[in-house]
Amino acid sequence: MNAYLECYVNEIVETQGKLFELVADMTSVDFDDFVKRYMTGKTRRYLDRADAYLSNLDEKELFDYFCRIDGFTPKKGDSPSGFAPDWIGQFYARSQWQKNISSAKLVSLVPPDFMIAAYAGLHDLDLDLAVEKVFKNMSSSL
Repeated sequence: MNAYLECYVNEIVETQGKLFELVADMTSVDFDDFVKRYMTGKTRRYLDRADAYLSNLDEKELFDYFCRIDGFTPKKGDSPSGFAPDWIGQFYARSQWQKNISSAKLVSLVPPDFMIAAYAGLHDLDLDLAVEKVFKNMSSSL
């Protein structure tokens, strides 16, 4: 069973990928901190239920909303480069929908440092297949 109606999933997946890329492209932002705070925050909790308003925001509007509602201020640190941040954002959004678990639980099961390390081996797979591959041995944790 999926988290919400399929009509929302593609927009949420794409926007979250762009959001993660937007943050990674900022100068000296701690990507790991952003991902953990975003995935456990109010903004993402609303998206876990396909909030109609948030589901239709673009990545810049969503980032501004997250900063305002969750009080996010970027910390200095490092971010992955290239397509990795976008793909990681898409992976998390697709996983949340496909596995019907909260984003907060998801990021604790599959932390950002694991995703950064696993990106090289997973990013060429279809996104649904990559989700299944990661969760294949985690079924008892869900």
